[in-house]
Amino acid sequence: MNQTLASALLVTTATAAFAADPLPDKAQYTLFNPTPPQWLREMSTDRPDKTESPYTVDAGHFQIEMDLVNYSYDKHNPARDGTIVRTWSIAPMNLKVGLLNNLDVQFVLEPHTYVHTSDPATGVSKQRGFGDITTRVKWNLWGDDGGATAFALMPYIKLPTSQDQLGNHSVEGGLIAPLAVELPAGWGMGLMTQLDVVRDTTSSGYHPEFVNTVTFGHDLGGDLGGYVEFFSSVSTERGSSWVGTVDLGLTYALTKNIQLDAGINLGVTRAADDWNPFVGISWRF
Repeated sequence: MNQTLASALLVTTATAAFAADPLPDKAQYTLFNPTPPQWLREMSTDRPDKTESPYTVDAGHFQIEMDLVNYSYDKHNPARDGTIVRTWSIAPMNLKVGLLNNLDVQFVLEPHTYVHTSDPATGVSKQRGFGDITTRVKWNLWGDDGGATAFALMPYIKLPTSQDQLGNHSVEGGLIAPLAVELPAGWGMGLMTQLDVVRDTTSSGYHPEFVNTVTFGHDLGGDLGGYVEFFSSVSTERGSSWVGTVDLGLTYALTKNIQLDAGINLGVTRAADDWNPFVGISWRF
């Protein structure tokens, strides 16, 4: 979620405004009639944790959220066959455009991925290239500009554009529902449930998968914030294994429009990557 999830949950633009200068009806602003700078809500991001933010990008503004580099290592897999998979992702990004005050569109790109697989039975294999493209729409139902809670719906579709067998060459989609809750003592909580419709690995059919997350964030001092998160993904496909991770990270607000972050996701089940460190940046303009 945001630079500090707790900070994003406050979104105090409205409550901090003076009575003589009240928050205007922001519904008047669109992609072609941008929200004035003084009425921008606090910057909120869908990274670095896996729990998406319910807050949208203000109308007429743009936001880039990206990993500078992302690495994952996986040895303790369900097959217990000694296979080791190392993955480097260079500059995967989420490009966002504010369409209305409570609606934005997003394009998730994977410019370059490199996968090195060491299999005791078959030897070493390497894959590299462009990944899939995912298009998402975030519709905030309440709380975008103030309140103790905020909620949004995010339908998405994945297009099979990947190279070198990096994807499954299938169109997939789903619906994401993120909720943010302001807690006492400066804490913030994010909850997310997600339904994915995913291609079967052994047939031409599809099956549902269910993702649920919970994250807690707090300011650590100044512009530095931190979070801890639990992530769970359960597939209904026969023979699949539960994916669970515990995620830790830091965010730093360099300016009101630029956020730096770093973190690590730790697998707690064999189906998850063993560890996944990353560093990233988000920029609004």
